Amino acid sequence: MSNNTFYLPEGLPSPMATRDGIDEPYWQGLRDNQLMVQRCNDCQQWQWGPEWICHACRSFDIAWSEIESKGVIYSWERVWHPVHPALQEHCPYIVVLVELPHANNIRMVGNLLGDAQQDINIGSPVTGVFEHHPNAKTPFTLLQWQTV
Repeated sequence: MSNNTFYLPEGLPSPMATRDGIDEPYWQGLRDNQLMVQRCNDCQQWQWGPEWICHACRSFDIAWSEIESKGVIYSWERVWHPVHPALQEHCPYIVVLVELPHANNIRMVGNLLGDAQQDINIGSPVTGVFEHHPNAKTPFTLLQWQTV
């Protein structure tokens, strides 16, 4: 998304890396239009969310790798009640759980772009859209999803 057109309204807190910095490669990747997730160097399993240890084999040899920002809708919810005052006039909106088959079926949560009343089908293909907020007090980028 560009030209300062954002899916979510201004006034929401800027997302940022956790204090321990474990997810900083994810946030930096988004700023660079890349979807970065962890992969174990020992067993080669992908994982999300970020951890210091492999979910599968318990190895500490974890790396960050870029993956394609394409997946399928695994689940979804139409949100009717604002969780923040800035969303008071923005409801409803759609949150999707996206499964990434090319990355060990890890799943990520995000907003689904488009009409909040659109029909949604489990298994529908989606692609990631990098929404940059360079003028925010703390600049950030969000990964939104749109149907293909």
